[in-house]
Amino acid sequence: MQGEFPDFRLGSVLATSFTGTLSERHGGGVERIPVPRRLVDWLAVSGLAVGSCTSAQLDVARELRESIHAAATAAAIQEALPASAVRIINDRSARGRAAAVLTPGGERLWRLGPASAVEDALGVIAADAISVIAGERDGRLALCASPTCRAAFFDTSRSRTRTWCDMNTCGNRQKKARFNARRRQSPGTAADS
Repeated sequence: MQGEFPDFRLGSVLATSFTGTLSERHGGGVERIPVPRRLVDWLAVSGLAVGSCTSAQLDVARELRESIHAAATAAAIQEALPASAVRIINDRSARGRAAAVLTPGGERLWRLGPASAVEDALGVIAADAISVIAGERDGRLALCASPTCRAAFFDTSRSRTRTWCDMNTCGNRQKKARFNARRRQSPGTAADS
């Protein structure tokens, strides 16, 4: 089933990776969690495995995703956070009752309640968003320079000057477009020989 859907764009920050489940927001828009099963898949690869998800839970997840995106975008451009987005993020964080557990190997895992697994997973994502947006982590929120993407991402590079949400997608696409434009402007280059 996974092959019929676009690949996930995973990053190292849970909250901004979650907002990436809708990409190319200013272009054609690519929905990467179009059905409940796909949200289950994304949560599993993000360390928040749940058994199932309803259509209503998917709607709640998308509402949280868009709220995180709106708040992270505002924070990245140093504008006031939208009150409705803050309310939704806080509400989802408060409803989740996941427990962080330490494995014998020294890794953190999340224990989700059997009766509220999706709600607990969304609570973890909301809490992560709060941590990032509140500036509690070493890094900075930024917006992708791709005019069709403009995704919020968390830049942890040493210089904090990253331009693209993902170099393998947006970055390469923009570099290729610039290269092709230069080639068209200067015929007779070595590439044309």
